[in-house]
Amino acid sequence: MRILLVEDHLQLAASVAQALKSAGWTVDVLHDGVAADLALRGEEYALAILDVGLPRMDGFQVLARLRERGQSVPVLMLTARGEVKDRVHGLNLGADDYLAKPFELTELEARVKALLRRTRLGGERQQHCGNLRYDLETRRFTLADSLLTLTSREQAVLEALIARPGRVMSKEQLAAQVFGLNEDASSDAIEIYVHRLRKKLEGSGVKIVTFRGLGYLLEAAGD
Repeated sequence: MRILLVEDHLQLAASVAQALKSAGWTVDVLHDGVAADLALRGEEYALAILDVGLPRMDGFQVLARLRERGQSVPVLMLTARGEVKDRVHGLNLGADDYLAKPFELTELEARVKALLRRTRLGGERQQHCGNLRYDLETRRFTLADSLLTLTSREQAVLEALIARPGRVMSKEQLAAQVFGLNEDASSDAIEIYVHRLRKKLEGSGVKIVTFRGLGYLLEAAGD
């Protein structure tokens, strides 16, 4: 899953991004509101983390524009402002959660997991396809109750597929979840990750089906 982090304090942004990447998420890092607004218009994110005090366009404005466009991506606001009126203002604009600075990275990670669980899985902790199960809390896949060992890229592809049951995902859509803004997102790479995943799913009754010219679909035998 791909997360947008918008924070103008460079050291804090680097620390938060590293923590999120270590937890297995793909993270795009931007440092001003205008760049964030443009990215949210053109890219697909599972979650946006917005600092309130951004240059060029503050976090409240970015959030307001996001919701005016009808985009439902969950938003976690970061702020050094502790006043209730600021929190209420952000929530009224459509923020999903608030975290006051300074904060512990472990709390940030816990809030990210909770938001993703609530918005992507309807509050459920697990998602499954046949005997393939994904636990959003631990971010682990199990196949027939055995841990499925995946690289970070393979994990991102499989997360994207299992989050959209019954839907075909194009290579471009998968690449948008796997690669960050500054990475080369090639369709050939997606083919390689899908090939590796197919080998790991062999004999399980769960398979990745190719729809030529359209993309890929995750399905279980009997579905």
